[in-house]
Amino acid sequence: MTGRQEGGTSPPAPAGTPALLTTLARWAAQLDLTQVPPRVVDLATSQVLAQLAAIRAGLAHSRAAALVNAFGTPWQADPRQSAAVLATLGCWLNLDDTAYAGHLAPSTVAVPLAYAEADGLSGAALLTSVIAANECAARITAAATLGPLRGQSALHTHLGGAVAGRLASRRAPAREWVDALGLAFAAPPWPVMHAFLSGDAKLLHVLPSIRTAMDACDAAAAGIRGAADVLEHPRGFLERFATVPLPETVVDGLGSRWHTETLSFKLRPGGPGIDAAVDCAVGLHREIGDATITSVLVDASIYTIYAGRQAERYLAGPDSPISALLLSTAYPVATALLTGDLTVADFDTPAVREPARWDLAARVRLRHDPAMTRRLFASVAPFGAALQQAGERAKPWLRQVFGDAELAALASLAADPSNAHGPRPAATGSGPDPEEFRHADKATPARVTVDLADGRTLSREQVIPLGAAGAHTRGHHRELVRAKFLAQGGRAGVADALSDLPDLPPERLARTLRLALA
Repeated sequence: MTGRQEGGTSPPAPAGTPALLTTLARWAAQLDLTQVPPRVVDLATSQVLAQLAAIRAGLAHSRAAALVNAFGTPWQADPRQSAAVLATLGCWLNLDDTAYAGHLAPSTVAVPLAYAEADGLSGAALLTSVIAANECAARITAAATLGPLRGQSALHTHLGGAVAGRLASRRAPAREWVDALGLAFAAPPWPVMHAFLSGDAKLLHVLPSIRTAMDACDAAAAGIRGAADVLEHPRGFLERFATVPLPETVVDGLGSRWHTETLSFKLRPGGPGIDAAVDCAVGLHREIGDATITSVLVDASIYTIYAGRQAERYLAGPDSPISALLLSTAYPVATALLTGDLTVADFDTPAVREPARWDLAARVRLRHDPAMTRRLFASVAPFGAALQQAGERAKPWLRQVFGDAELAALASLAADPSNAHGPRPAATGSGPDPEEFRHADKATPARVTVDLADGRTLSREQVIPLGAAGAHTRGHHRELVRAKFLAQGGRAGVADALSDLPDLPPERLARTLRLALA
């Protein structure tokens, strides 16, 4: 049984065209930081600090003790094990940073960090590895983003990110990249969402991908060969993992279209689509003061509604599995309205057992706003670029994921000439150009309306969450991720040192990385 149902098969490449992995590997293996635009280097520099903050957060939660007991501390003699631990700690609280397409940082940052510390890399070499890994992982993920798996469930992202992160760090030849990627994608993971949401499996969800990637690198170095055409072959990865395959995304615009430019920085824990609602709730907290909240309405896009539906059947108040709680909307919004923030501690005891939070969470109602969904689809991330590239071919995927009722609402809105919420996804099947990525945004809109016992009604709306891809983040990502790092107990001196990452010599980088997780 294949992942694709109705989307159709992409036309085959002309005879003599190199396999996708061959083209991608030849480019990534020779990438040098001098070839990367400074603005992209700056974003990757912030990505490293942001992911170190996420790793610190993962270590701070009470559940981290079990992870450390099982797998050890972040820095170990074997960089393969360090990579696995760093990746695991940095993503399970949904504080890992994303791009178009995928949750990249658990592999594209964690693996290069492990090898930078073990092999004594310079800051420039670390950043080169991170960017190469970003580009490989994001492109492969984008090729299958119109498929059954997305977000953190798209664990194949980390096969590409971990292989590329390790081999770029060690400057392996392109042939080794092709073999390692071909071997890694021979058996990509397909998660069981019930296990993902009902217990503690989410704490380990990236581990199999990282370990498979490390084994594939070892095997390729020993001369074991992989299938170069594993992605695009009629019986390959995209056949199984994409409803609407976009193989051209893997190699289009190498060196000119930078997926790293689509980075969004996760500033608070919580699942996809809740960030704008939480930002609104934080702002409303100051206006509410001591008043009693009687009801809360969250209008949001289908993305937020969809994620909440996945979690709701697993919620059990204070006894909810943390994996389901992170995906929910009601508890995070209620917490932010009551406290004025949403932190890692809010997903741990004793905070998660406070009756007032659950009292208010029970009064939070979600409602789909089709105009917000159209704004979501018009943005590059999380999947708007894929919809525009696929054009009419995307309809089966949209129907499969979101259902006919929501799509009918969107069609009705599209016919309304007063609609000013951005264009529909292109029907021509045209791919995004480099300038679109340079100005990428990630709109996951929300509006939070609260009714108060004193008769007031307060409302706030936000289109692009704080830290998500967009003009504000492009101008302020350094300050945003510095605040994220300090909020997780990181030292200001470490943040300052890592802001100069491109110029850090090996000795100073190794010392700074150790201090970053001290």
